[in-house]
Amino acid sequence: MTVEAVPEWMINLDDEDIVFIKNFLLASGSLKEIAKLYGVTYPTVRLRLDRLIQKITINESTTTDPYIALIKRLTINEKIDFDTAKLLISHYKKTRKKAEP
Repeated sequence: MTVEAVPEWMINLDDEDIVFIKNFLLASGSLKEIAKLYGVTYPTVRLRLDRLIQKITINESTTTDPYIALIKRLTINEKIDFDTAKLLISHYKKTRKKAEP
C-alpha cells in the first residue's frame, strides 16, 4: 500500500495506536491475550480499544468546517473526551441551523 492509499483515519493515529492494532490482529482479536501482552487487566485493554474505536469513528466523518475540525483534533489528541466532542458538535450544528435564513 502506498502512502497515498493509506486512509485518513489511519494517518491520524499515533504510532502506539498502530502497534496496538497490529498486536490486536496478531492476537486474533483476543482482548485477554492483549492484556497478557501489555501486562494490564482486561478492562484496561477494553477501555483502550474503546478509545481507539472513538478516534477512528471521529476521523471517519469528514468536514471542512474549521470549528468541527478543531473539535475532532482535540478529541483525537485526547484533550477532550468523545462524548463532549459529540455534544459540542451537535450544539454547534443546531445553532448554525437557527442562524441560517
